[in-house]
Amino acid sequence: MGTANPRRGYILGLAAYIMWGLFPLYFKAIEAVPPLEIVVHRVLWSALFGLLLLLAWKHPGWWRDLCAHPRRFAILTLSGALIASNWLVYVWAVNNGRMLEASLGYYINPLVNVLLGMLLLGERLRRLQWLAVSLAALGVAQQVWQVGSLPWVSLVLALTFAFYGLIRKQAPVAALPGLVVETWLLVPLALGWLIFNPAALTEQASFWSTSDAWWLAAAGPITLFPLICFNAAARHLPYTALGFLQYVAPTLVLLLAIFVFGEHFDPARLLAFVCIWAGLAIYSLDAVLALRRNRLETAAS
Repeated sequence: MGTANPRRGYILGLAAYIMWGLFPLYFKAIEAVPPLEIVVHRVLWSALFGLLLLLAWKHPGWWRDLCAHPRRFAILTLSGALIASNWLVYVWAVNNGRMLEASLGYYINPLVNVLLGMLLLGERLRRLQWLAVSLAALGVAQQVWQVGSLPWVSLVLALTFAFYGLIRKQAPVAALPGLVVETWLLVPLALGWLIFNPAALTEQASFWSTSDAWWLAAAGPITLFPLICFNAAARHLPYTALGFLQYVAPTLVLLLAIFVFGEHFDPARLLAFVCIWAGLAIYSLDAVLALRRNRLETAAS
């Protein structure tokens, strides 16, 4: 591993999160295609493009190591199903005027990670973490009270992505090979869906002479380019720095929802966001303080 270059790391990290934040523009460009069909093709084109990337961008020994631990295939099957579910809900939300809920889900995600760490991994929450999680819960409760129903899009996106990360840690495979294997494990389901849905839009020969066909085929590189930038950034930046950059993506989705696609940002919804933002600010402060304590303890020892 070469010398860390923080400037390059921040540029690559911002590039990754900006691309993720601009995903709604891509999904809007192909909104004529039903969400499930978009996800089916995202699986197929990502599998193809990911395989080509793996052939060019070597990861020595990853396949041998994976085959030596066959349990990891089962884990990657489950994580692949979770990320595909996350994709499906996200695409549906974008193309059904629910982008504000989608952005809220990705804001909640870091706090859900903390909560799952406590509930499933036996981690103890610090006082500031408790306060951050409580504020997030208050934001969700406020939405339930105002709207009369759970913000299910936000919760499904936050939970599927949090469980994806949790399960993915159980299969220590590098990010690109892991994503490629996850995707290829979904290919039989994607092909089966196409076989049993001959009336699907993309099954019609006329579709492949339209501009939508090119947009759909672009799903492979559009899915994988941000991941490549993110992985490169991770080699140059501490994890906490990447943690702060993650708020760029939901912020861009929020801005697109309000200023480009005209979603209504009423005071009740604003109050829920304020609760979540306050929780994230406290969570971020706690992360900085914990990092400083660790450095002081390391220096003292």
